[in-house]
Amino acid sequence: MFFISSPLEQFQILPIFNFTISNFDFSITNATIIISIGLISFTIILNLLLSKKGNFYLAPNRIQYVLEVIYGVIFGLLNDNVGPVGKSFFPYVFSLFVFILISNIIGLVPYSFTITSHLIVTFALALMTFVGINLICVREHGINILSLFLPSGSSIMLALLLVPIELVSYIFRPISLSVRLFANMMAGHTLLKVIAGFAWAMMFLSSDGDGFILFCIYSCVQFFPLVILVILMFLELAVAVIQAYVFTILTCIYLNDAIHLH
Repeated sequence: MFFISSPLEQFQILPIFNFTISNFDFSITNATIIISIGLISFTIILNLLLSKKGNFYLAPNRIQYVLEVIYGVIFGLLNDNVGPVGKSFFPYVFSLFVFILISNIIGLVPYSFTITSHLIVTFALALMTFVGINLICVREHGINILSLFLPSGSSIMLALLLVPIELVSYIFRPISLSVRLFANMMAGHTLLKVIAGFAWAMMFLSSDGDGFILFCIYSCVQFFPLVILVILMFLELAVAVIQAYVFTILTCIYLNDAIHLH
């Protein structure tokens, strides 16, 4: 007999070091550790790439080449969607993309934890972006921000229909951003857990000693879920990159709407 845990157990936030003051809980959890690892890893990579003079190496190494590619992609996104004015928002958008990407990739490490599979984390990122974009829009246009909900040239009767629709759509932007990232990461990791559990079950079946023929059959069959698991790992790696890219490009689109309005 053997026990296979639920695929959803991997998303539990578990305390590592309990620490409470009065009614406030300051415990260090597995989510806290993974977030810290992601931030520290990004900082260490940047420090390793920089020379003593604070410049990148003239002949880039492999890690620096990857970072330069990411830099060029994010800069291109801002330039294509926002225009030259988007350069001032590059540090935030670049940091947002790299943080989500590192968090997604760390979650693929066995026995790790995927913080982007929790709605509270993705919603915090989306809400932070949404509030910042609205502050930028108010600073740039003031009361004219209301034109986001009413396209120019619309009649009064059409406005009665468009304004509620545009308002609801605008309010749901951070929700759609967060749910998209959360749902994709959670579904992918759940599928990986199910396939891994199935492969583990097949390994136990092949060792029950029911006869040499059955042993050979089980030994051959158990490789199929392992092959599928390897393919899914590459698929999840692609999903991790794509979801970070989608989150970033939608941020650029919303930023463009805030700066240029309709």
